[in-house]
Amino acid sequence: MKRPLQVTLLVLSGLGLLHASLFTDLSLRFVKEGMRPMLVASGVLLLVLGVAEAWSRQKPAGEDGHDHDHDHEDADANADADADADRPVDAHGHDHSTVPRIAWLLFLPALSLLFYAPPALGAYTAAREAPKAVTEQRYFDPLPATSPVPLTLTQFTSRVQQDHKRDIGGRSVRMTGFVTPDKGADGWYLTRIIFTCCAADAQSVKVRIHGASALPANTWVTVTGTWHPGGKLGTRSAPAALDARTVKKVAKPVNAYTDALPLF
Repeated sequence: MKRPLQVTLLVLSGLGLLHASLFTDLSLRFVKEGMRPMLVASGVLLLVLGVAEAWSRQKPAGEDGHDHDHDHEDADANADADADADRPVDAHGHDHSTVPRIAWLLFLPALSLLFYAPPALGAYTAAREAPKAVTEQRYFDPLPATSPVPLTLTQFTSRVQQDHKRDIGGRSVRMTGFVTPDKGADGWYLTRIIFTCCAADAQSVKVRIHGASALPANTWVTVTGTWHPGGKLGTRSAPAALDARTVKKVAKPVNAYTDALPLF
């Protein structure tokens, strides 16, 4: 790969990172919000390196104002000849000093950040992995008197399976997530995908919804309802499930990879 193309790759990669993290919200498809400043810094660094490399390749004219290109032609030709002589060649006469053609594939991720970002994780991913195990919790604050009670999916699951006071029983709750179909079974899942660091360690938390028809996969909805009885409330045998009373379509949140409270 020639030096100008290396410079182009650095500049495109820097612009792609800045486009994804500074000028749009695309970076939130891949990493947590807290890592955004590091992506911006990386993009700036790549741009600076590309510009510095391009600047170093410029050859200023001599101080006397004359063009000395002709004075160096013979020297450059001799240098090229020496370089050709030193270039490694195998027994079949193949030159191995150049960068393999596969290196051109490095341009694809840089261009994708600028022109075609990979789709966000959603129902396809959530349907193929087990739900995230909720953290062990022994004490729970009393639920507020408001009805319905706004909860995250993790809070609802923890209350159902670990709250020995069983305050969640009979209470109307409201949660927001996206639709994950469950083919061949009754109901569907209200789902959130959570990033611990980035998309590579994504985990899902799911609550099964009963009593309402499933909307298309990845549709963001706010569901209001009550706990769907099963097992023993306050123990691991109790399912994280809801009898839906209302299901309302909502806009996808900007930062979709957190288990946040419903917006309304």
